[in-house]
Amino acid sequence: MNLKTRKCHKLKGDLTIPGDKSISHRAIIFASLAKGYSNLIGLLESEDCLKTLNAFRLMGVPIERNSKGNYTIKGVGLKGLKEADRVIDCGNSGTSMRLLTGLLAAQDFYTVLSGDTSLRKRPMDRIIKPLREMKAKIWARRDNYAPLSIKGSQLSAINYTLPVASAQVKSALLLAGLYADGKTILREPGLSRDHTERMLQGFGVNLKKSGLSIELDLQKDRLEGQEIVIPADISSAAFFITAALIIDDSELLLRNVGINPSRSGFLKVVKDMGGDCQLINKRVVSGEPVADIIVKSSKLTGANISGDLIPTLIDELPIIAILASRAEGRTVIKDAAELRVKESDRITNMISILSNMGVNVQELTDGMIINGPVELKGGFEVDSSGDHRIAMTVAIAGLLIDEPILINNSDSIKTSFPEFIDLLNKCSIT
Repeated sequence: MNLKTRKCHKLKGDLTIPGDKSISHRAIIFASLAKGYSNLIGLLESEDCLKTLNAFRLMGVPIERNSKGNYTIKGVGLKGLKEADRVIDCGNSGTSMRLLTGLLAAQDFYTVLSGDTSLRKRPMDRIIKPLREMKAKIWARRDNYAPLSIKGSQLSAINYTLPVASAQVKSALLLAGLYADGKTILREPGLSRDHTERMLQGFGVNLKKSGLSIELDLQKDRLEGQEIVIPADISSAAFFITAALIIDDSELLLRNVGINPSRSGFLKVVKDMGGDCQLINKRVVSGEPVADIIVKSSKLTGANISGDLIPTLIDELPIIAILASRAEGRTVIKDAAELRVKESDRITNMISILSNMGVNVQELTDGMIINGPVELKGGFEVDSSGDHRIAMTVAIAGLLIDEPILINNSDSIKTSFPEFIDLLNKCSIT
C-alpha cells in the first residue's frame, strides 16, 4: 500500500484511539496462563497483537472473539500450553518474539519462532544471553537473529542488571522467572514501561518492586482469570496530539488514553514545549492510570530530551521530531541509540525525511538536533522501510504541506494502528 499525504486546514473531533499495543500483548499472554476465563475489552486488533493471539491458539489455548476488540480466553494454566505443530510466525512484532522466548524457554516442548524480514534483522541477543544464564536452551541465526529455536527446560533464577532499560527484555525474564527455581531479581538502569509488573500483580502473582528493582519467586500458585479493560494507546494518541498542536485552530478530545508514568514521557515533552494539552477525568482502570485528553493548537518552543526520559517515550521520538521542526529554537534528542534497532534505523530515516522537508537537522550517534520553526516542504517520495511509526509520522507532517508526499510501503501501519487513516479522515477539515 502506498499513501499520499494531503494538506489539512484544521482538526476537530472527539476520538477514541484503539487499545494499547503493549498492554494488549500482555493481556493475551497472562490470560492464557491463568486458570479460568478472562475477558479482554478493548484489545488492539492490529497485526502485531493478532500474531500473539494466534501463537497461543497454536499452543492449545481456547480464544473466542465476541465482538471487535472483545475476547474471552479460557486460560490453560502455567503448565497447560502445548507444542505448536508449526513454526510460530511473529510477523513484525518484536514484543511477541521477545516475550514468547522468555515464556517458551520454560516449557517442556520445542518451539521455533520466526518473523518477517524486518523482525529477522532485529537483535535478540539481549534476551538470549540472560535467558541462557537461567539455563535456557536457545539457538539463533548468528547467535543473535531470528528464527529462534527453543528447547524448553527447567530454568534457574537469575540476579541480573539490565544493560539498558528495556520493557521487552525485562518482561521476557519475568515470564521465565515464573517457572525458575529460586528468586529472580532484576534491576534496571532507568524506568521502562511497567505494564508487565502491574498485570502480574493483577493476576495474583507475588511480585515485589522497589525503585528500579524487581523480585519474583517461582510461581507455585495459579494465576486467576480477570476482566481487563485496555486503555487507548498513548503512542498512537501521540500522532493526533502532535497534529492538533501544530495545525492552527485545531482542537481534539481523545478519550480513555493510558497515562502510565512509565509511558507518558511524551506528555511531559509537550508540556515542556508549551503545548496546550489538558488531562481530565483521571482514573485507574484495570490497574492502569487513564485520562481523557484535550489538546489545542499551540505555539511551541524547543526542548532537551535525554536521560531517564527516553525509555518513557522511545516510540514517540519520530513524531516528536516533527513537533520540534515546528517549535521555536533548538530541540536536542540524546541517549536514544535504541532508535537504531527498531523496525528500522529511525535516526537515519528521520534525518533523511526531515532534510527533504527543509528542516535544519543534525545527526548524532544517539539522536539528533533540530532547529525550528520551519515551513515544511513536500513533493517527494518516502520509503517507510516497513516501519509503521515512520509512515504515520510522515502522514502527520503532510497535513501541513501543500505538495503531497508519497509514502511507499505504508501498509506497515496495520501492525500497530489499523484505524489510523480512518480516524485521521474523521477529524481532518480540508
